[in-house]
Amino acid sequence: MTTSAPQVLVVGAGPVGLSAAHELARHGVRVRLVDAADGPATTSRALATHARTLETYDQMGVLDELLPRGQRVEHFTLHQNGRRLIRFDTDYSRLPTRFPFTLMVDQVITEEVLRDATARLGVTVEWGVRLDGFEDLGEDGVRARLTGPGGRTETVAADWLVGADGGHSTIRKQLGLKLAGESSETWLIADAVVDCDLPKDSIHWMRTPRGTVMMVPFPDEGKWRLLDTAETSYGGDDRMVAERFAAKITAGTGKPAKVELPSWVSVFTIQQRMIPSMRQGRVLLAGDAAHVHSPASGQGMNTGVQDAVNLSWKLAAVLRGEADDTLLDSYSAERVPVGAELLRTTKVATLLVQLRSRKAAAFLRTTFTVLRNLPPLKGRIQRKIMGGMSALGLGYGDSPLTVAASAPGIRPGERLARVDAAGAAASPQWRTVLDELRRPDWLLLSNGASHAGSLRTVRLTDASVSADLGLRPGDWLLVRPDGYVAARGDAGRSPLAALKSLGIRVRETAELA
Repeated sequence: MTTSAPQVLVVGAGPVGLSAAHELARHGVRVRLVDAADGPATTSRALATHARTLETYDQMGVLDELLPRGQRVEHFTLHQNGRRLIRFDTDYSRLPTRFPFTLMVDQVITEEVLRDATARLGVTVEWGVRLDGFEDLGEDGVRARLTGPGGRTETVAADWLVGADGGHSTIRKQLGLKLAGESSETWLIADAVVDCDLPKDSIHWMRTPRGTVMMVPFPDEGKWRLLDTAETSYGGDDRMVAERFAAKITAGTGKPAKVELPSWVSVFTIQQRMIPSMRQGRVLLAGDAAHVHSPASGQGMNTGVQDAVNLSWKLAAVLRGEADDTLLDSYSAERVPVGAELLRTTKVATLLVQLRSRKAAAFLRTTFTVLRNLPPLKGRIQRKIMGGMSALGLGYGDSPLTVAASAPGIRPGERLARVDAAGAAASPQWRTVLDELRRPDWLLLSNGASHAGSLRTVRLTDASVSADLGLRPGDWLLVRPDGYVAARGDAGRSPLAALKSLGIRVRETAELA
């Protein structure tokens, strides 16, 4: 796809840039993908892939390559001074999904899977290619200046520029957009093999007299990511770091632990910042280029991937002439609030993770003792945590691309794939619907009624699927290419009229059985 002029130049080949390039190519867009690094990253970074991102990877067609290489985590266990206080379990009963867990998989592996999938669509990463600057030419697109290996320079013309170039984004800086917010605590992270008696299907948080430590499992045998929120001195002494973690894990859990020399150590200051708009003219920003935040809840990479998918189908629609470029204003309208909410929740999570107040720790111990004896209350807390962290509860109800409706059942703005693994396995029609979600087009689900027009349609004949979605006879759902419901109606309303009101002109497609 890089043999002719690109329609979109994507800068940055991390998970966000790769997801954008993959989805744009899947929609038939000519993409060029460049990265200033000499080659793929080899050091460890993000680990957590949450449920909504797993659903998204399934729609992208890459999940089967990723799942076997990760560690499933379904619990969050809290320890304090040698005692286990409580274990929170994943509770997706109000937000059914086929993936009721967090997959811990090294970002290096995630990038490898995405890179291979993107290459199969004809887009390969051009390593060692740096963006030096660009001009937004309005209706004439963008003109970018690149420097490649050996100092070779070139000028590239493209219709659009997508910046997925991280927290130090060159593109954001040239646009003059400032990441507004604050920097706060300094933490230390290390990856190491730990000999300990702790289950790997859980994240472990432990408070000790010397501060708070968190342990996150890798899929590798015995390997954990270790986080210290109090003692962050390093200076290159790996043995000191290992011994310090071993002492804290032992004190926190009450069980002996031995930590081997870490394979990677990083000391960093938490940044909580974002920009107010993710589009400026012909330039769009995604991921850390638009919002950076605490890693406390492991949502950074997930949010960036969701940015990329949200953007890509809209940009493709504009390039295909199916919508005016005003459609891209909905990208900021939908994703900026997500970034803002993420900053709020991760700030709270940061305070809870480090928990430096002795009074707060004592209060927490008392609270968890009460929760253990009140399962209904504990369940409500678990569901609230899962709804936010998993992004399954995220919706676009206030989006300009959502047609409001008051009927019972699934509402416009919510994700469609509200079914668990058992329900999907038991229903051939649910499997058909999920298969259709893997195609990069608009989709109409109709409970029995026939609708004239060019929409790709699945007519529901399974009463259980209709019941799951709250569709009465004659009702329909209009589903966006990213799997979110845009509108719903009955036999007296036209889904094509709803689509037209959103400014979308769909391609001719066949009705499905």
